[in-house]
Amino acid sequence: MTDIPQYLGNQYILEFYNCDVNMLDDTSQLEKVMHQAALEAGATVVKQFFHKFTPQGVSGTIVLAESHLNIHTWPEYGFAAIDIFTCGENLYPEKSMAYLKSQLKSKHEVLHSLKRGQDIRAHLAAHDQPAKSDA
Repeated sequence: MTDIPQYLGNQYILEFYNCDVNMLDDTSQLEKVMHQAALEAGATVVKQFFHKFTPQGVSGTIVLAESHLNIHTWPEYGFAAIDIFTCGENLYPEKSMAYLKSQLKSKHEVLHSLKRGQDIRAHLAAHDQPAKSDA
């Protein structure tokens, strides 16, 4: 079991306050900014989907070969909630975070980070092997 990593990924939960309210409600601009944020991290974009809410707000997801980026905006509060989940050790999520802060013009941020799958070694050892997929 020595080739099993200590954890499977890093998840960064960002809360951006006092952002540019026009940017937070502009689906086209958010798509471009989020796409570039993925590239800034060195990630490989697989697919993206964004949805504009009425009367305001946008949600979007970018699926990466290395995991995903998500954004949900509340223009009426100048707030954006962003998740960056990365797997592997060859990405630079801090570059993505700095780029997003700059582009959304956030004046205050809160960052939480998690190591995902920290119990994978213990779980696999207790069950002798990973579950098999029907896919």
